[in-house]
Amino acid sequence: MSKNYDVIIVGCGAAGLYAAINLPSHLKVLILCKRELSLCNSSLAQGGIAGVYNSPNDSIQFHQNDTLVAGGFKNNIDAVHTLVSEAAQDLEKIISLGVDFDKNPDGTYHRTLEGGHGHHRIFHHADATGEEITSTLLENVRTLENVDIAENTLVCSVKRTSTGYSAFTLCNNEYSTYNCHFMILATGGIGRVYEYTTNSAIATGDGICFAYEMGAKIKNLSYVQFHPTAFNNKHTRECFLISEAVRGEGAYLLNCHRERFMHNYDKRLELAPRDVVSHSIILESRKQNSTEFYLDISYKDSDFLKKRFPMIYEKLLEQGYDLTKEPVPIFPCQHYLMGGIDVDNNAETSLPNLYAAGECSHTGVHGGNRLASNSLLEALVFSRHAAEDITRKLDSCPKDFEEVQFSSNTDHEHIPQGFRTETRRIMQNSHFVIPDKNSAAEGFRRVEEIRENLLSGGYYVDAAYVEAKSLVTVAYIILKDVIR
Repeated sequence: MSKNYDVIIVGCGAAGLYAAINLPSHLKVLILCKRELSLCNSSLAQGGIAGVYNSPNDSIQFHQNDTLVAGGFKNNIDAVHTLVSEAAQDLEKIISLGVDFDKNPDGTYHRTLEGGHGHHRIFHHADATGEEITSTLLENVRTLENVDIAENTLVCSVKRTSTGYSAFTLCNNEYSTYNCHFMILATGGIGRVYEYTTNSAIATGDGICFAYEMGAKIKNLSYVQFHPTAFNNKHTRECFLISEAVRGEGAYLLNCHRERFMHNYDKRLELAPRDVVSHSIILESRKQNSTEFYLDISYKDSDFLKKRFPMIYEKLLEQGYDLTKEPVPIFPCQHYLMGGIDVDNNAETSLPNLYAAGECSHTGVHGGNRLASNSLLEALVFSRHAAEDITRKLDSCPKDFEEVQFSSNTDHEHIPQGFRTETRRIMQNSHFVIPDKNSAAEGFRRVEEIRENLLSGGYYVDAAYVEAKSLVTVAYIILKDVIR
């Protein structure tokens, strides 16, 4: 089965949904959603979305500077300026769509503070901002008659054609091909390439793999952010995140002796940027020969904490910890990707009419370390840019669609067990917070072998194969960057 669309969006997080909303209503648009619609990294975002909007004591210059400092001045300054200067219009747009940010008693928006920010500029919906934004965007997308949504549809492969792009998909054991003139990759992060991550189950780097295989430029994929305060429960691969905003409200970091230690590493203490805090924890861990660390905000009013962090409070109670009464065990964990599919200011990749937005993209705004709560903003600003650029190109768009052939290899063997597990172990050992170049070099050789096996083995194309190939490709690119 083959169907044709003007635009195909791969991914249903904030970037994918907002792109659909900003595309012209006469275009035929398809959103391909890998699993259920609610499962995406965007919906897991707790802290909020940063932006200078009706903020008399703040400025875009301050926001820009904080972003550059956090990113170690490795940022693309033009992209950063675009991000901070256009924040207000996209905040206003999503508010008009129905996003309900918390307000003060006087009716003004409540803005919180997070690590690396010099001003209170984080708009939030309690501690579940991502879910509020994505659910609201999805409600709006569902009203668009020109947009189709294919849920639980795995993209197995993407090919470039003479008239655009084709996606080969698998849904309910049925393979389909969808053709388009323009494609937006909004496939999220790579967290599942690590043993422990805050990312959702679908974060296997599929879009990055597709783009890489088509020859698109990938940049700074080794720029991986490790969140310093993931709940320290090493029994599950997906680690529950304790938001940066908890430290923004005054939480202390404690070592195994229940003593504060950040003053030994950075004058900003607990409000230093994430990479600094994560590095500090690892150095303190080596110093104390212990991985026991805690986050403590129990000295604050309990009613305030329950109201400010209702989701975090309930999640921790389920794990046997009361945030209002005791320190909570934490440790750094893979969280976010700053590199990705390299794009210009229009979110277009190095391949014409192929766009990337959100975490899978590399706009350059984050530099070497993402400033807290800039990710949702980046997803909105640059997915809108993609939609606007597509709109400008419509007059030169071809009218027909080239048909391409894909193979599912359904009569071939399934991939062997263990490739993903081995790759995760390699990445956890060689590129966690403070990279180990010797381990990375050894790991790269093994990952290269696994990748060659997957590419040449002629395996059955199913979810296990697609995700394994994506994870191994991501690990291959990262470790290649590290050992250069």
